[in-house]
Amino acid sequence: MIWTPHATVATIIEEDGKFLFVEEHSNNLDVINQPAGHVEQGETITDAAIRETLEETGWLVEPKYLVGIYTYTAPYNNVTYYRFCFAASKVRFIEDHPIDSDIHGQCWLSKKEFEDKKHIHRGPLVAQCLQDYLDGKTFPLSLIYEHPLGK
Repeated sequence: MIWTPHATVATIIEEDGKFLFVEEHSNNLDVINQPAGHVEQGETITDAAIRETLEETGWLVEPKYLVGIYTYTAPYNNVTYYRFCFAASKVRFIEDHPIDSDIHGQCWLSKKEFEDKKHIHRGPLVAQCLQDYLDGKTFPLSLIYEHPLGK
């Protein structure tokens, strides 16, 4: 059997003490998550975070720093996910940008409001990433080295 981990990204955006989350349908449940998704072939990790945030929220963002790198093996499918979580600032909202079909809304939540919805977090990394952000964990984007494709 070949073990195939999945590379994913997530983005934390804060405004006035509230954080942007997406409401999505996953594994037959309605859950909340940071804007997040898989890195596509040929895409840098940072570019994946920008793309996923735009596709799930309509917000074009600029990653400022890396909050952390996380692993999680989901019990429902036994897949290991490597999550690169970024803190980003909003650049602009693109009103007519198509939103991924699994996303059925977005919300800005305070830390308390987020904690009150613990029963619908997509997984444990959602809360861990936010806590690490609130704890001030910051790593420069230069921590990630990506060799140019085809060289």
